[in-house]
Amino acid sequence: MAVAATPLPYLPDLPSFPTLPKKRVPAGHPREWYESHHRRLKAMRLAIALMHAGAYRPEQASNRKIRNTAARIGVHPPSDTTCALVRTLIGFDD
Repeated sequence: MAVAATPLPYLPDLPSFPTLPKKRVPAGHPREWYESHHRRLKAMRLAIALMHAGAYRPEQASNRKIRNTAARIGVHPPSDTTCALVRTLIGFDD
């Protein structure tokens, strides 16, 4: 299911890049694998949106800010686990 994301009103205009074609996830994995895979994809989308909004450090991304960003980009509200993963991705600077 492809969902068209609405542009964030508080983000600067970003250049448009072509996206890669979507591929189906491979069959045969346990359910936990799919849940983890989709959680990571969602966390990555949220981390990118937050960084574009100016949150460059994990302490700048509270659960409330992450959930507000999710609502703005058209993503279902993330769980506490996903919020923690978003902060991990933002803080990954090595």
